[in-house]
Amino acid sequence: MLANAGNSRHAAISSVNCPPIVALELCQEHMKKLPPSPPKLPIIGNLHQLGQFPHRSLQSLSRKYGPLMLLELGSKPMLVVSSSNAACQILKTHDLSFASRPKSGIPDKLFYGSNSFCTIWVALGRKYSEEENGRKSIENLKVFGELLGIFDVGNYIPSLAWVNRFNGLDSKVKKTVKQIDGFLEGVIEEHMNKRKGKAESHSTSEARCQDFVDILIEINEEKTMGFALERDAMKAIILDVFSAGSDTTHSVMDWGMSELLKNPKVLHKLQAEVRDVTQGKPEITRADMEKMQYLKAVIKETMRLHTPVPLLGPKESNQDVKVMGYDVPKNTQVLVNAWAIARDPLLWENPEEFRPERFLSSGVDFHGLNFELIPFGAGRRVCPGINFAMSVTELALAKLVNTFNFTSPDGINPNELDMTESFGITVHRKFPLHAIATPYL
Repeated sequence: MLANAGNSRHAAISSVNCPPIVALELCQEHMKKLPPSPPKLPIIGNLHQLGQFPHRSLQSLSRKYGPLMLLELGSKPMLVVSSSNAACQILKTHDLSFASRPKSGIPDKLFYGSNSFCTIWVALGRKYSEEENGRKSIENLKVFGELLGIFDVGNYIPSLAWVNRFNGLDSKVKKTVKQIDGFLEGVIEEHMNKRKGKAESHSTSEARCQDFVDILIEINEEKTMGFALERDAMKAIILDVFSAGSDTTHSVMDWGMSELLKNPKVLHKLQAEVRDVTQGKPEITRADMEKMQYLKAVIKETMRLHTPVPLLGPKESNQDVKVMGYDVPKNTQVLVNAWAIARDPLLWENPEEFRPERFLSSGVDFHGLNFELIPFGAGRRVCPGINFAMSVTELALAKLVNTFNFTSPDGINPNELDMTESFGITVHRKFPLHAIATPYL
């Protein structure tokens, strides 16, 4: 049998008229066990199957093809991860093999040629939303988030990159970049002038506090990194911090209030806990919040059911690696569908229901150790701002339910509250949330 097999291999090598080593490599490539894949079309591969909401489309496909699914998006292979066990393999067991990030056309333009560091959450040192330029910049950040969520056909089918010049995408990206760049230039100049004493600070507390922009300027001036931090690199870092911190936190708050209005019993239970702890105090301390276990459960359940960034930031394999018995070739992009994992019926009882009580007797947390709940990611690429983000969200939500009573507008049944999603890298409500807030204190 072995001899026959050897003869067959030799015949195959001869038939393709290749050197033995090359033919052997081709044979080994053919013998690789790749993850299952849905049928694909010529040229575009599986791009047509992503749909308007990729996290939902990919969840549907994974139910048929499994927790590790290999797609071909044009010319690029994409591994989609849709179970906690598979996520653990990618983000923990083989973390080093998937630590790279792929470069992408639109994000590359938006982030000044990808000149950015990891996301942190705090950035500018004061509010800009009360100024006209600041309000416009916040609107631009919404467009920014939408653009980051677009699957740019040019990334996957380079021969079709010209399409963006005719569908308006290129001009939209350029316009957004120009507007945000002007805002960031103003922020940096204001901080530099403040450091030089040429501008009055907006308050005495701001004069004393050093914010993230101040630290970047100080690093650049003192050359503590051993090299100069170029202006575009500085703006990219600020944009990364500002956009990620504001957009995701806003999303959690928006969905949290939506679920509370949709579930009045949960809202009343949360208000009872918060008001029992505060005992009429308008201010809420960190010690107070440590006692609010139901508040923490409400926020966990919000992030489970409405994962802010459903598809975690893409990764790319830097070497051939075997995952759960499958061969994953080098340079394969990887998407972890955290949204699908958080709704997996094998992990969660009645996963489509909003039930904060499920976390009161559970040790599951979102710090990257429990792979059934990974809204912040896990492993080397886990978001470093988890603790600060949760502190902000907990405090904001606690103050809202402590200060106001909330009801839906007249004539709207809470069960009929529209929960339609919008499109973007961060998933928001499609329509603004309307509620009637009545002062309590």
